[in-house]
Amino acid sequence: MKFVIASDLHGAAPAVRKLIERIEAESPDRVLLLGDLLYHGPRNDLPEGYAPKEVLAMLNAMASRIIAVRGNCDAEVDQMVLDFPCMADCAQVFADGHLLHLAHGHLPGNNPDDAPALPAGSALLTGHTHVKRLEQVDGILFVNPGSTSIPKDGSASYAMYEDGIFTLKTLEGETLKEGSWGQQ
Repeated sequence: MKFVIASDLHGAAPAVRKLIERIEAESPDRVLLLGDLLYHGPRNDLPEGYAPKEVLAMLNAMASRIIAVRGNCDAEVDQMVLDFPCMADCAQVFADGHLLHLAHGHLPGNNPDDAPALPAGSALLTGHTHVKRLEQVDGILFVNPGSTSIPKDGSASYAMYEDGIFTLKTLEGETLKEGSWGQQ
């Protein structure tokens, strides 16, 4: 299985265009979106190229490939305009014998500081902080792809999963870090 994983798009059309270029280049089986898709929220400044209607059109064009969870800036009205489910607090995907638990990361019981009970060899995929993370703790991989639009750690980014390996990448496709269970 091969996944592109992204979070915190926040309605930034130029960043989503770059993400779609990376999706086309990577040719994943699915695109995993970890919330905060269309709106910037009250704590964030407007991202460059803020255009939620453009972003929803781009996302809807690949709706059949998307698995998404709700972020703290996502609202019920988003489900009215997006052509894929996006209101679940969490989702689970099984890939290559591993459980991948998807959540935005803002709710208790679904974030790295208060992780759900997952079996060893699982991964908790979250966004919310806008800071990239790839770290193993007690047999669980914690993966945060960072933010495509409002990075708080210097570079807009996404993550890849392929054959049990996670890779953090810039929106230009530069590899920043790789890791899997038992290595980092």
